[in-house]
Amino acid sequence: MKVEEKLALGFFRTDDRSHIVLDQEACRACDLKVCLKICPAGLYSISEETGEVVVEYAGCLECGTCLLACPKGAIRWEYPRGGYGVQYRYG
Repeated sequence: MKVEEKLALGFFRTDDRSHIVLDQEACRACDLKVCLKICPAGLYSISEETGEVVVEYAGCLECGTCLLACPKGAIRWEYPRGGYGVQYRYG
């Protein structure tokens, strides 16, 4: 089974509060924007309306890669509150 197929088995219970907060000032100062490329779920993008980096936290795989890779320390990441987040199911 491919990784994509295994990830499709996961279940997400979405909180109404994001567990990922971005420091937009630090994001604007970042030329690399590593978060756009490093997230395995592809959750980071640039808003066409504001030009700011945005994250769709609902599909987060909770790996913490973005937190470790951000060269500006612009990402405040924590695990979702109890009962929320991803639930992996192996098949």
